[in-house]
Amino acid sequence: MSWGYGMPRFCCITGTDTDAGKTVVTAALARAGADAGLSVLVIKPVQTGAVSTGDMGRDAPDLLVYRDAAPHAVAKTLVLFDAACSPHLAARREGAVLDAAALARGVRELTAANPADLVLVEGAGGLLTPLNEEETLCDVFSLLGWPLLLVAANRLGGVNHALLSLELIRARGIPSPGFILTDCIPQPGGAAGDHDVARAIRRDNRDIITALGRSSCLAELPFLEGLGAADSASRNTAWSEAARALAPVLVGLPESDSPGAGRAPAETREEERTRDAALIVFDREHIWHPYTSALHPLACREAVSTQGVRIRLRDGRELIDGMASWWCAIHGYRHPALMAALREQAASMPHVMFGGLTHEPAVALARRLLGMAPAGLEHVFFADSGSVAVEVALKMALQYQQAAGKPGKNKLLTVRGGYHGDTMGAMSVCDPETGMHSLFSGVLPRQLFAPRPACRFDAPYDESSSAALEALLDAEGACVAALILEPVVQGAGGMWFYHPRYLRRVRELCTEHDCLLILDEIATGFGRTGKLFACEHAGISPDILCLGKGLTGGVMTLAATLASGDVARGISAGGGVLMHGPTFMANPLACAVAGASLDLLANGNWKQDVARIEQRLREGLAPCAGEEGVADVRVLGAIGVVEMDRPVDTERVQQYFAERHGVWIRPFGQLMYVMPPYVIRDEEIMTLCAAIAGALREGAWK
Repeated sequence: MSWGYGMPRFCCITGTDTDAGKTVVTAALARAGADAGLSVLVIKPVQTGAVSTGDMGRDAPDLLVYRDAAPHAVAKTLVLFDAACSPHLAARREGAVLDAAALARGVRELTAANPADLVLVEGAGGLLTPLNEEETLCDVFSLLGWPLLLVAANRLGGVNHALLSLELIRARGIPSPGFILTDCIPQPGGAAGDHDVARAIRRDNRDIITALGRSSCLAELPFLEGLGAADSASRNTAWSEAARALAPVLVGLPESDSPGAGRAPAETREEERTRDAALIVFDREHIWHPYTSALHPLACREAVSTQGVRIRLRDGRELIDGMASWWCAIHGYRHPALMAALREQAASMPHVMFGGLTHEPAVALARRLLGMAPAGLEHVFFADSGSVAVEVALKMALQYQQAAGKPGKNKLLTVRGGYHGDTMGAMSVCDPETGMHSLFSGVLPRQLFAPRPACRFDAPYDESSSAALEALLDAEGACVAALILEPVVQGAGGMWFYHPRYLRRVRELCTEHDCLLILDEIATGFGRTGKLFACEHAGISPDILCLGKGLTGGVMTLAATLASGDVARGISAGGGVLMHGPTFMANPLACAVAGASLDLLANGNWKQDVARIEQRLREGLAPCAGEEGVADVRVLGAIGVVEMDRPVDTERVQQYFAERHGVWIRPFGQLMYVMPPYVIRDEEIMTLCAAIAGALREGAWK
């Protein structure tokens, strides 16, 4: 075999199912590499059915096969279970938890600790072998991003299994050079005609998998009787034969200077670096990112994939995401249930206009939302984004007052420190100083602002906290159509947590002054504060509720504005209609994914997870309170905040977080904060906290 020495090759091996022959193929590839003079590392991330090695020892059976085939190869496993069953069941029996991101990270760490010319990673069972109730081995291969070889048994039923596996590999975007066919049983005995029929079946299997699977058959491995021989000499001869059959497969594997991703064979490292650099340059010169200058934008990194709570960059590094993609990826990235809902809906109806038509995903989602929302909300209006949901809510309030014969009630009241979105109406009720009013002061409607609630969530309530709001309503109540605010947590306006009793008093005041109460739960809804909706801390219901962000688990853009029966009837009385209608209203894809996200909330452990995150954040961020420049440290639910006494250098500290600690945290203003996905593990939370503490100690924030 001709091998161009240079960068190492990385390759994963999976099978169409159990007993497809992938362990034999992996061992034979290891032997082929060793015979070519290469150093070889073989990794079995998860092994079940440990075997005794005497003296109370135990080993992974597949590792014994690798060592038999290639004695000089280094063979490692990450997790070894005694029970001979599927990984998730074996883990459950031993009180362990398997995690795709942890396994992928472990593979990379083993690779870094054991440098080799050829690295082979063998899965267990097939691609969809479960690791836990949410992840499969396919998630590990997807996170690694290395070329994936499929081993297909050349037998009855093999075509179906191979085609399904190849389709999944393509759907997940995993690079694959092709498949290997194996004869797992001896050729049948009998007449020569029987042999001819068997050969024809095997040849037809190869051809049909190649055609329908749009993949290449890289090699065919015959059944080798000698692999099961008792004497080592016979086995050695058989392994040599198997290695010769599969040696051409290794030549076609791409080189890689990083164990983080595979590479197309025709592409050189220099070409890829040039392409990656060109991408970043084009982005910097032509694409506007949020809240940045088009001419002097902040630095960007190219993300290539996400899984769980991790973002993988083009250079192979993984970052723990402390932001849940601006607070929306509450279940983590690419949750199997959400991905399945997306694929299933895409196969039938990605979109259809909502004017004059309806569909099951929208109806099912509306039914679910009304079933879990605060009491009294009876109608759902689907919108594109959180800002649009707020615009719809403001229109509802103004149209409601007009329909009630009170056109003078045309002002909106809110509190300072709030943030409700970037569209025009939403901007008008954002904080007038820290918001964007100075840029659009001549255009935005002039609204009414009360002082920010000064009563901390974690302090005794001061009854005088609402005095200024009460005075403003007494003076201006006749012109107030609605009061809008974020319940309990003011988000982008400062991550301020105020006392629920203030919110309860707001509800009373709105009723007294005949103005509607709009609650913006776009950031706080779906469990972020420890309650399903933040207004539950106060035990109140709004007249209008805005939802977004976590609604689809961060997979699709979707929002909703929920209204009470009184609001809906008021607007619609006498033939009135709500004057709004987004083109992509109630998009079926987004509705289907949102329904799956709500299923996860209804059937999952989000409440325990948020409570656990809150406790870890309290422990991890508490030491920050004594550091220079820290004005306050506060935690509520899955939100942890360190407020500084002056603005943070966002670009500098973000680079520090990524380079020094491998985390993704995006500060703003004077705040360094985290709002991670609910599935984050304790050690990952502590890594986020350690990153913030490190930035404080080392002065990287200023």
